[in-house]
Amino acid sequence: MISHILPGGSRVSSPFATKIQGPVAVIGDVHGQVEPLLAVLDQLRALPDFEQRWIVFIGDFVDRGTDPKATIDIYLDLAKQHPRTTAVMGNHELVMGAALGWLPLPASTDLAQKWIEFYDSESTFESYGVAHGDLAALSNAIPQAHREWLINLPWVVEHPRCLFVHAGLDPNSPFALQLRILQQRDFTLNRPPWLCSKTFVDTDPPLDCPVPVASGHVRVPSVQLRPKRILCDTSGGTDGPLSCVLLPERQVISSAGPAQPATFETGGHKSGWWKLWG
Repeated sequence: MISHILPGGSRVSSPFATKIQGPVAVIGDVHGQVEPLLAVLDQLRALPDFEQRWIVFIGDFVDRGTDPKATIDIYLDLAKQHPRTTAVMGNHELVMGAALGWLPLPASTDLAQKWIEFYDSESTFESYGVAHGDLAALSNAIPQAHREWLINLPWVVEHPRCLFVHAGLDPNSPFALQLRILQQRDFTLNRPPWLCSKTFVDTDPPLDCPVPVASGHVRVPSVQLRPKRILCDTSGGTDGPLSCVLLPERQVISSAGPAQPATFETGGHKSGWWKLWG
């Protein structure tokens, strides 16, 4: 169990693994898309090394898609059946948790109204059988297991050969400083950029970052595999397929079809670091 310290000194235990090793399957932003998620998971279960492979969800389970509640149920069931399952928090979980008063973000940000108006949250309310905007009713309707899941989501998952964080890293800040903030989950920040910034998608991590960074958050037409960045949100919770990247193979599994060889952007090259994943 991982412990997080919230502002005020209270400590909560987290069931999420935050330091992993071995082969990984990283799944892009789910956003309530049940059928695409089940299609990806079916393909993962067919892999010969499925039992040894970590499944990492890159955040944004809620909002937009048809059934956010069901996608959380699927995650919780998967984690019981396949303990090598973990996730990071997306900006949609962050704002939802703050809107419900479960996460201690600064009160001045009025995230409750922003979540209701600007985050395509209608489907989240509907999936729990609650009228859109009725925060008190939603809080009461959400099962305790879902509440504990949301408030405990880590901001980062570390692997010796990759870092998993919802939006990416700031290219202009020291890596060690950013990693420390991510590990501690600094809820005093108004909009934590590692969960919320849309600019990191175009930049590599800081020069002192020792590993590639995998993220979602910003929809891309197809999975991007750069030497220092992996971008895997190909649906945005709308009409695109849900994608999953196998590491170290750098192959793509899509809800629209089976695993295919990955392509590298200009300047990328296949390295021998797959031999080090163990």
